[in-house]
Amino acid sequence: MRKPIVALIYDFDGTLSPGNMQEFGFIQAVGTTPAEFWDMSNRIAEGQDASNVLSYMKMMFDTAKSKGISLRREQFKAFGKDVRLFPGVREWFSLVNRYGAAHGVKVEHYINSSGLTEIIEGTPIASEFKHVFSGTFIYDENGEAVWPGIAVDSTNKTQFLFKINKGIFSSHDNKLLNSSIAEDKKRVPFTNMIYFGDGETDVPCMKIVGMFGGHPVAVYNPDNDKKKSIALKLKRQGRVRFVAPAVFTEDSKAFKLVCAIIDKVRADSTLQEYSK
Repeated sequence: MRKPIVALIYDFDGTLSPGNMQEFGFIQAVGTTPAEFWDMSNRIAEGQDASNVLSYMKMMFDTAKSKGISLRREQFKAFGKDVRLFPGVREWFSLVNRYGAAHGVKVEHYINSSGLTEIIEGTPIASEFKHVFSGTFIYDENGEAVWPGIAVDSTNKTQFLFKINKGIFSSHDNKLLNSSIAEDKKRVPFTNMIYFGDGETDVPCMKIVGMFGGHPVAVYNPDNDKKKSIALKLKRQGRVRFVAPAVFTEDSKAFKLVCAIIDKVRADSTLQEYSK
């Protein structure tokens, strides 16, 4: 019997980390504060009626240039080393992988984020992911960032769910994404997806995963009452099925929830085999 694949798909900022990834090194390096940086970025977006994501990428480019900071992949990765993570995140992946293997399920982890791939690649958990779908820059022949390559907002994040569903590990490949594939040939059924997000920017992904029988989960910073209120509101509104603190230890609600979903996927897969 073929092992079913369970895909755990994570937003990053506010989900695996208690803040935005730009706030753990980059913003300090350009001599501003998180509040000032995001205020300037939002003013660009509002004043130009522009994408919030493209606006923050422009802010990163402009402020780094004004301070003489080289925006190379290596520099972004260096900022990634300082990104804070929620309790248990570093050990989380091996915990879930072991549980899945012991219960006849192959577990894969993915990032689906409006942040930057280059910073995520510098974090201590970068190697845990099957693929990272998030923003990137385009680099010139000298390795310097010169232009946004991919900007990921709350709605175009949904395309990556369908790429995971079909087993497409490329951001630019839309031909295969839009091709017709029989349901039983798709690599990861939506029913085998667990989506972790922390806020309203995750709602489109949460809705799609839930609509197709998957498992959307709202997590929240346990030290932030406002974040908890947002997560509970998402549950009341039917955007998610489950709510849990952003604690990823072995005794956490998040781990027990994932274990229960893995058990369900394994049981459903076994029943499907018996029905043939």
